[in-house]
Amino acid sequence: MELRVQGGRAVLAGDDDAGVREVDPHTLPLGAGLAEALHEWAKVAEAVLRTDPPPDGAAGALVTRRGRQLAGRVAADMGAPVAYTDPVTGEQYVVEAPVNGAAAPEPAPDAAPAESSEPAEPTPWGTGLTVSVFCAAVVAVMVVTLSLGLGETGWWLALLANVLVVGGISPSVWLARTVPVWRWVAYGVVAGVLLAWFALLLTLL
Repeated sequence: MELRVQGGRAVLAGDDDAGVREVDPHTLPLGAGLAEALHEWAKVAEAVLRTDPPPDGAAGALVTRRGRQLAGRVAADMGAPVAYTDPVTGEQYVVEAPVNGAAAPEPAPDAAPAESSEPAEPTPWGTGLTVSVFCAAVVAVMVVTLSLGLGETGWWLALLANVLVVGGISPSVWLARTVPVWRWVAYGVVAGVLLAWFALLLTLL
């Protein structure tokens, strides 16, 4: 069985008597929410590929990591190995099915698990919120400045620029929202865009 991305949708391909057949994850007995998670990941992967990022970029790395995690969950639910074709790099990995109910390992060669009895580190609210506030201020100023500058030519041009900017950064922000460090930047970017739009709305009143 192989996990692929085609046309912004996740498909699972396998061999049968008729040859290679691709099926929608919704038609398989997968765990709750897994099929939706697969399609959500595929949509983000397709959006990242359309922006033509470098293969080693942050967004591409997040797509790769998430895909491996989902392939492990599929292997656990199906009880069979799952091949995972990375939509960013084109490389293929094989995730073995777990043994005796154990969690499926993530096939990352450079991510050896480290056993530790130390408690999890507390959330760095002070530092994290500081980063978020700084990012929000920078993004808000940039969006407002760009919009007002283009607005002198035409408000439709400013609106188009906002749509393009937000559409371009959305995949990276969506993926970064669960990464321990980058999530603070993602929060700041979202807050900055919303603040900028609120400020621009006030200028129209």
